[in-house]
Amino acid sequence: MTRDTAAGVLTLGETMLLLSGTGVGEVGDLDHLRIGTGGAESNVAIGVARAGVRATWVGRVGADPAGDRVVRDVRGAGVDVVAVVDPDRSTGLMMKERLADGRTRVTYHRRHSAGSALTPDDVPAGMVERAALVHLSGITVALSDSARETVRSVLDRAEAAGVPVSFDVNHRPKLLDAATAREHYLAVARRAAVVFAGDDEAHLLLGADPQATDPDPATDEDLARRLAALAGGRAVVKLGSRGAVAAVDGRTTRRAATPVRVVDPVGAGDAFVAAWLAATLTGATPDDALDRAADAGALACTVDGDWRSPDHPPTRDGRGDDGRVHEWPGVDPGVHDRVDR
Repeated sequence: MTRDTAAGVLTLGETMLLLSGTGVGEVGDLDHLRIGTGGAESNVAIGVARAGVRATWVGRVGADPAGDRVVRDVRGAGVDVVAVVDPDRSTGLMMKERLADGRTRVTYHRRHSAGSALTPDDVPAGMVERAALVHLSGITVALSDSARETVRSVLDRAEAAGVPVSFDVNHRPKLLDAATAREHYLAVARRAAVVFAGDDEAHLLLGADPQATDPDPATDEDLARRLAALAGGRAVVKLGSRGAVAAVDGRTTRRAATPVRVVDPVGAGDAFVAAWLAATLTGATPDDALDRAADAGALACTVDGDWRSPDHPPTRDGRGDDGRVHEWPGVDPGVHDRVDR
């Protein structure tokens, strides 16, 4: 998968203004919120750029201060930005709360947002064709009919130009029901060079119900191999605190999670994907790419925000340069997605 990285990675999707509680508690009980930005595809673009590979994010924002902030933040993180300003729609909003029981709750306000109105014409001529790789996610597929058509158009253009596509399932059950989502995800996965999925998403894509009384007995390695068979022979299953499994050209590799103390798990999957893509594009072996991805995903959990860099990144043994030991909790913190009407 090694390619000319001068052309870089192209991503497209919605990025929103992010309001995060500065303390523990629900938004209604807090006096202060931190302002930032977040979106799966721009998070990946930022991670790729930080790894030294050029990245471009394409999206739509409203003609409002939130849209200005989105463009400023993503561009300020080293990403080339192509943002259409929609005069009739507002920039989407997400709120993040750290609850007293340790869970992280995320609330999205994105219905009829500017980002959800992405169209094929928003992706400039030649941009797909010049990319080293195009990265897509299931979120963009689920946002709207026009966003879904944009994904199909980009897939057609990438295929015609011989540009590989990576696909992160990133299922949002409030955007699409499981049956409809599976149909759309499969249409992308079958045209991708690599597919990323959580184990629950892998079961969804492969047609198994992980909540069934008699669930699919497939091992993590089986899931990775079966996902790889859908795509171009490559797949990565993200397992949270259990690590990750990659299947590349018929060979599976498992990697344990890097030990860290989780502060905020949102964005960890995007950091994981970004590191894997950047490593692979620059010639790393699948094992090295998985190592870098696991480390990056873990580090993303140590700070608030979808893509902030940790001030004291922990080493492989879990001890940061601040001398503090970082540990995974016994269970993964819950992330609850909700789309407000």
